[in-house]
Amino acid sequence: MQVKFIGATETVSGSKHLLILKSGKQILLDCGMYQGLGKLTAEFNAHLGFDPQLIDAVILSHAHIDHCGNLPFLVSQGYSKNIYCSYATADMAELLLMDSFHIYEFELNKMNTYRLHHHLETIKQLYTIDDVKKTFELFKPIDFNKEQELNDECSFILTRTGHILGSSAIHLSVKEEKRNICFTYTGDIGRYSDLLMKDPEFFPQTEYLICESTYGDKLHTNIEDAQLQLLETIRKTCIDKKGKLLIAAFSLGRTQEVLFVLNKFKNLGFISPKLKVFLDSPLSIKITNQSKKYFHEFNSAFQSILKSDVDPFAFDGLILTEKAEESKHINAIDDPCIIIAAAGMMDAGRVQHHLIHLLSNEKNTVLAVGFCAKGTVGDKLLSGEKEIHLFDTKIEVSANIEKLFSFSAHGDQQDMLQYISTQKKALKKVFLVHGEEKIKIKWQRKLVDEGFNEVIIPKKGEIFLL
Repeated sequence: MQVKFIGATETVSGSKHLLILKSGKQILLDCGMYQGLGKLTAEFNAHLGFDPQLIDAVILSHAHIDHCGNLPFLVSQGYSKNIYCSYATADMAELLLMDSFHIYEFELNKMNTYRLHHHLETIKQLYTIDDVKKTFELFKPIDFNKEQELNDECSFILTRTGHILGSSAIHLSVKEEKRNICFTYTGDIGRYSDLLMKDPEFFPQTEYLICESTYGDKLHTNIEDAQLQLLETIRKTCIDKKGKLLIAAFSLGRTQEVLFVLNKFKNLGFISPKLKVFLDSPLSIKITNQSKKYFHEFNSAFQSILKSDVDPFAFDGLILTEKAEESKHINAIDDPCIIIAAAGMMDAGRVQHHLIHLLSNEKNTVLAVGFCAKGTVGDKLLSGEKEIHLFDTKIEVSANIEKLFSFSAHGDQQDMLQYISTQKKALKKVFLVHGEEKIKIKWQRKLVDEGFNEVIIPKKGEIFLL
């Protein structure tokens, strides 16, 4: 058996890992979209790195776009077999992929308008809305911890990783001649004692492991401290300065956590019921509503709250703004308020329109509550840049820029170490992906220090014989 590393090697996006069985059958683990790479983004997304006609099955770890966003392009190239995932992942991926298509189409049209104006060759559209809909038809949801046969050589199970709703590690059992190969892909690893999600599940003994590295060099502050920091930011911005707090949050996962904490603050009287909170993202609204179907998947602390609060994502003062006109109206309001808007890296979506109105005023605060890849607008702001270009407009940055990554759905170094520590004795190789290069190197050193035998940082396109 061979494994080929195609995406999420030098970056934290574009997850794609290809297993090639001895018989020649091929299994694709994730089919993610590259994000935040500037001019390279479109080029990388346009080259899958394998022949779609040879893929026998796709197994999806979770619904974030950097793990599933290139599925419609795969389908446009002729893939028509099953896409296996958890039930929640299938539901969430449908919402995210539809939204991703509209953003992609808008950006492509804008780019091609510019290119036509400058007598340049236009960029070909990779996939259509019909390809997105065909993708939905291929989803085959399965239960956690239930064995699924792919063929006479290979079966797999999914276990919860606690990253977001539906997120899974993929554990494959491959028959090869007289031996059985155990292979695991962690997907994205969540946190122990998370605000909403259950702890990552114990997973079966494996021999080969593909492990994420996002926060392989960091330790998060605890959740309680993070909540206090958020409360202090609200008070400093909305009460002391009478300004607006813009929270840039991913629609799936982070938005629900922020709503959950704000609901807690309102119930405890920590913030005034008169302080308006705008959830300004049609996608976030849809995902939050869809999440209610999966309340049973949240942790025991959440279940306890449900006994006295039927909807921990709603509270007095929360205003859902779906229409564009409603969103524009927020910027005309002089009163202090909180705005939760997507996207989390600030590279697309309504958050950019709010940035244009809020960045130049020192009364306001922009808060990043999730990972921002290098080169994204969020990364530039967090790096201290004093001028940002949005929609061909140069904006001076006078607002306060803060980060609160302890709300991250990604486990830190200790979480990830705890997750894989039971595997130490039998592991033959660990492959590190989904992280910046310097972080992967530090994570690699940590794993070697902890006694793991062979820890490898694969390059894009590299193939390993197992």
